[in-house]
Amino acid sequence: MTPEGLLLTALPEHLLLLGILAILVTDLVSSRPRDAFLPALLTVLAAGIAAFWLHGSGHSGSPFPGHFSADPDAFAAKALLFGLALPVLFLARDERHESRFSMLMLASLYGAGLLLSADSLLMLFFGLELLSLPLYALVVLAFRRPESAEAALKYLVLGGVGTAVLLMGLSLTLGATGGLAAVDFRTALGGEDFLSRGAVVLVVVAFMLKAAIVPFHAWAPDAYEGASVPATAYMATIVKGAVLLALVRLFGEAAAGTELLGVVVVLSLLSVVWGNLAAMRQEGFRRLIAYSSIAHAGYLFLALLGPADARFEAVAFYVIVYGVTNLLALACLPRGEEWLRDRLEGLKGLYHRDPRAAILIAVAMLSLAGIPPFPGFVAKFLVFRTVMESGLVAVAVVGLVASYLGIYLYLRVIRYMFMTPAPAHPRNEPAAGFATAAALITLVVVLLVGVFPGLVLGWL
Repeated sequence: MTPEGLLLTALPEHLLLLGILAILVTDLVSSRPRDAFLPALLTVLAAGIAAFWLHGSGHSGSPFPGHFSADPDAFAAKALLFGLALPVLFLARDERHESRFSMLMLASLYGAGLLLSADSLLMLFFGLELLSLPLYALVVLAFRRPESAEAALKYLVLGGVGTAVLLMGLSLTLGATGGLAAVDFRTALGGEDFLSRGAVVLVVVAFMLKAAIVPFHAWAPDAYEGASVPATAYMATIVKGAVLLALVRLFGEAAAGTELLGVVVVLSLLSVVWGNLAAMRQEGFRRLIAYSSIAHAGYLFLALLGPADARFEAVAFYVIVYGVTNLLALACLPRGEEWLRDRLEGLKGLYHRDPRAAILIAVAMLSLAGIPPFPGFVAKFLVFRTVMESGLVAVAVVGLVASYLGIYLYLRVIRYMFMTPAPAHPRNEPAAGFATAAALITLVVVLLVGVFPGLVLGWL
């Protein structure tokens, strides 16, 4: 490939790397801590626009054959993840995070870009680790909360286990197929020998660990609760979306074998049921979001069971809807002391204190519940349609019935805001300016996706 082709195919990643270097050099030469919000915002915006343009132009390239390549689907996945990162940066600006947050987030996004272009299992491993390692530091940045260090340690251990399982899966893939290319993994998907089956199951389980699928979810809620609101928003949306989109790319045109099919069906449905049931008992908003994300990860993994030509569309649309609705809810949370801000009790009577925030959070909750005409309904419809097209009608029916468990927990939040008296002396205040900007950005996307889902699906 020509140097021009190399530069163009990896343009989003190059822009992210330039942004990281610019922030780092500025910090080194400056005598005092500087706010990196604007450089980080411009970097992510430029990378997102580049990915959007490359997708629209139908560009494809392989600057490092066998390891790194990009096609229109890969550019579309990068564009939507970089787009979801913009509201997170606005949230971080209100939290008064310094340049450390921006550098760590850009580094993690760089890993997501590599992950979505991986053509080999080694590049997949490298991208996944670069995506994950900055997250441990992002959790620690909420040092104002005493539980943040413990949450970061738990998340580190959970991520380390996922890495170990993935490496074991890669080793078995090498032993079964003699290679570590993505096509070798697809060969193992159709293999009948024990080594191939074990390799496939271990690789998929590693991704399940990263996505916090039951029973690999235990410490994920602690990490969500211990982190700051922007870090929670990043982990709940962008990281989960990157993992699922990368797994769709890894599967390619291959279908899941019988053993893997059973594992995915059982653990996905278990995640939907347990995530919704456990969320009902939570008194903290971020823990509720954490268990809700476990349930939604179950829906996303179910999409892997469908026909190859429908997987990317279903997962990408779901990631867009799930991401913007979660970001909308987190952006509208009242400000105040961290422990009070995170409690559902802090939302009591919110409609009487801040009607705008209460209505927007209600829109997010109803979309997450999958109630029409909100876009969450279309997202779940696409997933279950994909499952039914593969002939697994019973699985789709069970998943649909299990999804109704989540309606209660989302309506519970709405009841707190609209039907519960406000405290006489509330100790929190409305969201600040940058959080409001993040809410407006996500609201526009929610309305666009809800009113014109065909437009979004046509772009994908």
